[in-house]
Amino acid sequence: MKKYFVLTILFVLPLVAYLFFASGINNFAKLPVLKKDVININTFSDKKFDDKISILIFLGDNIENKKGDILNLNQKIYKRFYKFNDFQFIAIGTKKINMQVENLVTQLQSGTNTEMTKWFFLLQESKYSKNLFESLGTDLKLDKFHGSPYVFIIDKKGFLRGRNDSDGIKFGYDMRSVAELNNYMVDDVKIILAEYRLALKKNNILDN
Repeated sequence: MKKYFVLTILFVLPLVAYLFFASGINNFAKLPVLKKDVININTFSDKKFDDKISILIFLGDNIENKKGDILNLNQKIYKRFYKFNDFQFIAIGTKKINMQVENLVTQLQSGTNTEMTKWFFLLQESKYSKNLFESLGTDLKLDKFHGSPYVFIIDKKGFLRGRNDSDGIKFGYDMRSVAELNNYMVDDVKIILAEYRLALKKNNILDN
Protein backbone atom coordinates (compact mmCIF):
# COMPACT_ATOMS: atom_id res chain seq x y z
CA MET A 1 0.00 0.00 0.00
CA LYS A 2 2.81 2.35 0.85
CA LYS A 3 4.33 1.76 -2.58
CA TYR A 4 1.07 2.63 -4.38
CA PHE A 5 0.60 5.68 -2.21
CA VAL A 6 4.04 6.98 -3.18
CA LEU A 7 3.31 6.31 -6.85
CA THR A 8 0.08 8.25 -6.54
CA ILE A 9 1.90 11.21 -5.04
CA LEU A 10 4.56 11.13 -7.74
CA PHE A 11 2.33 10.76 -10.80
CA VAL A 12 -1.28 11.60 -10.07
CA LEU A 13 -0.89 14.83 -8.13
CA PRO A 14 1.34 16.50 -10.74
CA LEU A 15 -1.25 15.60 -13.38
CA VAL A 16 -4.04 17.09 -11.28
CA ALA A 17 -1.97 20.23 -10.74
CA TYR A 18 -1.29 20.54 -14.47
CA LEU A 19 -4.98 20.20 -15.33
CA PHE A 20 -5.84 22.81 -12.70
CA PHE A 21 -3.41 25.38 -14.05
CA ALA A 22 -4.24 24.56 -17.66
CA SER A 23 -7.87 25.20 -16.88
CA GLY A 24 -6.92 28.54 -15.33
CA ILE A 25 -4.99 29.54 -18.43
CA ASN A 26 -7.96 28.73 -20.66
CA ASN A 27 -10.28 30.76 -18.47
CA PHE A 28 -8.15 33.83 -17.89
CA ALA A 29 -5.69 34.08 -20.79
CA LYS A 30 -8.09 36.13 -22.92
CA LEU A 31 -9.64 39.49 -22.14
CA PRO A 32 -13.39 39.32 -22.83
CA VAL A 33 -14.84 40.93 -25.96
CA LEU A 34 -17.53 43.39 -24.83
CA LYS A 35 -18.58 44.93 -28.17
CA LYS A 36 -17.77 43.95 -31.74
CA ASP A 37 -19.45 46.51 -33.99
CA VAL A 38 -17.38 49.53 -32.92
CA ILE A 39 -16.97 52.28 -35.54
CA ASN A 40 -13.67 51.80 -37.36
CA ILE A 41 -11.17 54.43 -36.20
CA ASN A 42 -9.83 54.67 -39.75
CA THR A 43 -13.02 56.57 -40.56
CA PHE A 44 -11.50 59.64 -38.89
CA SER A 45 -8.07 59.63 -40.50
CA ASP A 46 -6.10 58.90 -43.66
CA LYS A 47 -3.65 56.96 -41.50
CA LYS A 48 -4.53 53.31 -41.01
CA PHE A 49 -4.76 52.05 -37.43
CA ASP A 50 -5.70 48.45 -38.18
CA ASP A 51 -3.96 45.43 -36.69
CA LYS A 52 -2.88 47.22 -33.52
CA ILE A 53 -3.97 47.07 -29.90
CA SER A 54 -5.24 50.58 -29.26
CA ILE A 55 -5.82 52.53 -26.07
CA LEU A 56 -8.66 54.86 -27.04
CA ILE A 57 -8.91 58.24 -25.28
CA PHE A 58 -11.63 60.87 -25.65
CA LEU A 59 -10.15 64.32 -25.10
CA GLY A 60 -13.19 66.38 -26.13
CA ASP A 61 -12.74 70.12 -26.68
CA ASN A 62 -10.89 70.97 -23.46
CA ILE A 63 -8.03 68.90 -22.08
CA GLU A 64 -6.76 71.30 -19.43
CA ASN A 65 -8.86 69.55 -16.78
CA LYS A 66 -7.59 66.15 -17.95
CA LYS A 67 -3.91 66.96 -18.31
CA GLY A 68 -2.80 65.47 -14.99
CA ASP A 69 -4.82 62.33 -15.64
CA ILE A 70 -3.31 61.93 -19.11
CA LEU A 71 0.17 62.29 -17.64
CA ASN A 72 -0.71 59.51 -15.17
CA LEU A 73 -1.95 57.31 -18.01
CA ASN A 74 1.20 57.98 -20.00
CA GLN A 75 3.39 57.10 -17.02
CA LYS A 76 1.53 53.97 -15.91
CA ILE A 77 0.46 52.47 -19.24
CA TYR A 78 2.15 54.02 -22.29
CA LYS A 79 5.65 54.12 -20.86
CA ARG A 80 5.34 50.52 -19.76
CA PHE A 81 4.09 49.06 -23.05
CA TYR A 82 4.99 51.41 -25.92
CA LYS A 83 7.94 49.29 -27.08
CA PHE A 84 5.56 46.55 -28.24
CA ASN A 85 5.19 46.90 -32.00
CA ASP A 86 1.46 46.16 -31.98
CA PHE A 87 0.52 48.76 -29.35
CA GLN A 88 -0.64 52.38 -29.75
CA PHE A 89 -2.47 55.26 -28.07
CA ILE A 90 -5.22 57.03 -30.03
CA ALA A 91 -6.60 60.26 -28.59
CA ILE A 92 -9.77 61.69 -30.15
CA GLY A 93 -10.49 65.41 -29.77
CA THR A 94 -11.83 68.48 -31.56
CA LYS A 95 -9.84 70.85 -33.75
CA LYS A 96 -10.16 73.71 -31.26
CA ILE A 97 -7.69 71.98 -28.90
CA ASN A 98 -4.86 71.90 -31.42
CA MET A 99 -2.66 74.24 -29.34
CA GLN A 100 -3.55 72.40 -26.14
CA VAL A 101 -2.44 69.15 -27.74
CA GLU A 102 0.89 70.66 -28.77
CA ASN A 103 1.49 71.79 -25.19
CA LEU A 104 0.45 68.39 -23.88
CA VAL A 105 2.86 66.58 -26.19
CA THR A 106 5.69 68.82 -24.95
CA GLN A 107 4.85 67.94 -21.35
CA LEU A 108 4.58 64.24 -22.11
CA GLN A 109 7.97 64.22 -23.80
CA SER A 110 9.76 66.25 -21.15
CA GLY A 111 8.12 64.51 -18.20
CA THR A 112 8.92 60.90 -19.09
CA ASN A 113 11.81 60.99 -21.58
CA THR A 114 9.74 58.55 -23.62
CA GLU A 115 9.38 58.41 -27.39
CA MET A 116 5.97 59.62 -28.57
CA THR A 117 5.94 57.43 -31.68
CA LYS A 118 2.93 55.42 -30.50
CA TRP A 119 0.79 58.43 -29.52
CA PHE A 120 -1.68 59.57 -32.19
CA PHE A 121 -4.02 62.57 -31.92
CA LEU A 122 -7.08 62.68 -34.19
CA LEU A 123 -8.81 66.06 -34.11
CA GLN A 124 -12.28 66.11 -35.67
CA GLU A 125 -15.70 67.63 -35.09
CA SER A 126 -17.28 66.66 -31.76
CA LYS A 127 -20.07 64.71 -33.48
CA TYR A 128 -17.52 62.14 -34.67
CA SER A 129 -16.24 61.63 -31.14
CA LYS A 130 -19.82 61.20 -29.94
CA ASN A 131 -20.63 58.64 -32.63
CA LEU A 132 -17.49 56.65 -31.91
CA PHE A 133 -18.08 56.76 -28.16
CA GLU A 134 -21.69 55.62 -28.50
CA SER A 135 -20.64 52.74 -30.77
CA LEU A 136 -18.69 51.29 -27.81
CA GLY A 137 -22.04 50.45 -26.22
CA THR A 138 -20.96 51.25 -22.67
CA ASP A 139 -22.94 52.46 -19.67
CA LEU A 140 -20.79 55.61 -19.59
CA LYS A 141 -21.40 59.12 -20.93
CA LEU A 142 -19.26 61.90 -22.36
CA ASP A 143 -18.78 64.94 -20.12
CA LYS A 144 -19.83 68.51 -20.93
CA PHE A 145 -16.60 68.97 -22.91
CA HIS A 146 -17.41 65.93 -25.10
CA GLY A 147 -14.56 64.01 -23.47
CA SER A 148 -14.28 61.22 -20.93
CA PRO A 149 -12.02 60.33 -18.00
CA TYR A 150 -12.33 56.69 -19.09
CA VAL A 151 -10.05 55.04 -21.62
CA PHE A 152 -10.76 51.88 -23.59
CA ILE A 153 -8.89 48.88 -24.96
CA ILE A 154 -9.61 48.16 -28.64
CA ASP A 155 -8.11 44.97 -30.06
CA LYS A 156 -6.63 44.33 -33.50
CA LYS A 157 -10.06 43.50 -34.94
CA GLY A 158 -11.54 46.73 -33.64
CA PHE A 159 -13.45 45.02 -30.81
CA LEU A 160 -13.88 46.59 -27.39
CA ARG A 161 -12.16 44.53 -24.69
CA GLY A 162 -12.66 44.76 -20.92
CA ARG A 163 -13.71 42.84 -17.83
CA ASN A 164 -16.84 40.78 -17.32
CA ASP A 165 -16.66 38.94 -14.03
CA SER A 166 -18.32 38.65 -10.63
CA ASP A 167 -17.70 42.37 -10.04
CA GLY A 168 -19.64 43.29 -13.16
CA ILE A 169 -18.66 44.66 -16.57
CA LYS A 170 -15.76 47.09 -16.82
CA PHE A 171 -15.99 48.79 -20.21
CA GLY A 172 -13.25 51.36 -19.56
CA TYR A 173 -10.56 52.38 -17.10
CA ASP A 174 -10.71 55.59 -15.08
CA MET A 175 -7.46 57.45 -15.70
CA ARG A 176 -8.20 59.71 -12.72
CA SER A 177 -7.46 56.74 -10.47
CA VAL A 178 -3.84 55.62 -10.22
CA ALA A 179 -5.06 52.58 -8.27
CA GLU A 180 -7.35 51.53 -11.13
CA LEU A 181 -4.57 51.93 -13.68
CA ASN A 182 -2.19 49.90 -11.52
CA ASN A 183 -4.61 47.24 -10.28
CA TYR A 184 -6.74 46.66 -13.38
CA MET A 185 -5.52 48.24 -16.57
CA VAL A 186 -1.89 47.16 -16.35
CA ASP A 187 -2.98 43.54 -15.90
CA ASP A 188 -5.54 43.69 -18.71
CA VAL A 189 -3.08 45.19 -21.19
CA LYS A 190 -0.62 42.44 -20.25
CA ILE A 191 -3.32 39.83 -20.89
CA ILE A 192 -4.24 41.06 -24.36
CA LEU A 193 -0.61 41.49 -25.40
CA ALA A 194 0.15 37.96 -24.16
CA GLU A 195 -2.86 36.67 -26.07
CA TYR A 196 -1.50 37.97 -29.36
CA ARG A 197 2.05 36.93 -28.61
CA LEU A 198 0.86 33.36 -27.95
CA ALA A 199 -0.95 33.43 -31.29
CA LEU A 200 2.23 34.59 -33.03
CA LYS A 201 4.26 31.83 -31.38
CA LYS A 202 1.76 29.21 -32.54
CA ASN A 203 2.24 30.48 -36.09
CA ASN A 204 6.02 30.79 -35.63
CA ILE A 205 5.77 34.55 -36.13
CA LEU A 206 7.00 36.34 -33.03
CA ASP A 207 6.61 40.11 -33.02
CA ASN A 208 8.33 42.38 -30.49
